[in-house]
Amino acid sequence: MTEKSELPVHMRRAEFDPVPELAELRDGPAIARIHTVVGSQAWLVTRYADVREVLGDQQRFSHARFLERRPPGMADLSDEEIAQARAGNLLAQDPPDHTRLRRFLIPEFTVRRMKRLEPRIREVVDENLDAMEKEGPPADLVANFALPVPSLVICELLGVPYVDRAEFQARSNRMLDLSVPPKERTRIARESRAYMAKLVAKAQAEPGEDILGMLVREHGDDLTTDELIGIASLLLIAGHETTANMLGLGTLALLKHPDQLALVRDHPEAVEPAVEELLRWLSIVHSGIPRVTTTEVEIAGQKIGPGELVVLALPAANRDPALLPDPERLDVTRGEMGHMAFGHGIHHCLGAPLARMEMRIAFPALLQRFPTLRAAGTEPGFRSFNVIYGLTSLEVAW
Repeated sequence: MTEKSELPVHMRRAEFDPVPELAELRDGPAIARIHTVVGSQAWLVTRYADVREVLGDQQRFSHARFLERRPPGMADLSDEEIAQARAGNLLAQDPPDHTRLRRFLIPEFTVRRMKRLEPRIREVVDENLDAMEKEGPPADLVANFALPVPSLVICELLGVPYVDRAEFQARSNRMLDLSVPPKERTRIARESRAYMAKLVAKAQAEPGEDILGMLVREHGDDLTTDELIGIASLLLIAGHETTANMLGLGTLALLKHPDQLALVRDHPEAVEPAVEELLRWLSIVHSGIPRVTTTEVEIAGQKIGPGELVVLALPAANRDPALLPDPERLDVTRGEMGHMAFGHGIHHCLGAPLARMEMRIAFPALLQRFPTLRAAGTEPGFRSFNVIYGLTSLEVAW
């Protein structure tokens, strides 16, 4: 397994905080040549303004060309498998392909549509809290709350059987774990694709009222089967991994800042800004998909030629003093918008309204149900090597 010291600097954390070397890089040269965790060389961009510029410029910084480079672990994939890996995956697309695919999905993820889900999300949260309370302390907050809440919601939205959750959660966790050998992650990705292909075939035969059924009914002539599989796969993984890790890590952050926790628990108006601040301060997505330059560019005074890999340090950007004062301090009252925890530009997270709603409901519900909630027993486990930072476990009592 890769040692922490071998992780690229933007992935190294000391619990919640990026390592000091990352801030030193951002506040100094602002850009550096690094080895990524899979061995490729890349330019690491750290300042808020530079990261935002890259995220907003699809012409000079391409998503699609990353897979064309055949990253480690994909070297033995056939051209057909590479095409299948790209199909429907919005994170592997540039305009106009990205624009076409996203247009089909936007109506399902509007704030208005998410509002209609609110009663069901509250039910899911309460059901999981009921189960925790009935079982009694101690409890693993990750396994009993943070993971099942968004998993059930995205399963219902997509039409994925919730009974399959253990299998798809295990697969997605391994696929996103960069300490797993690339060939093993590729094998798991093939298994995941085969699973989703069965669900797509079922939806094509009998489209339901879920997102998959809607796509088949309303856009079946516009989307290939491979694109349906790619869309569903991305939504399933992104729809539970990100929110689950925010709920687990965010709860631990609040437990370690009891004054901030009390605000979220006792003051409804404090919840929305608290969610935004936690998103910024934790920045659980280290970097997102690497970009490939399509022409010569200049970032932070560094000229970079075409065909170079560019990686974005989101934790550094979201704690840049240029974004807000005293950025290292967690302050749930400020609720600064403008953070890039959900990205920026045309690839801004499609599911952001859903993730925000889940967190706005889940955090206060948990803290009100268990007003004496505390970390207990074993030290929490951090998943340092994962594409999405978070906790493997968090034992709590009340």
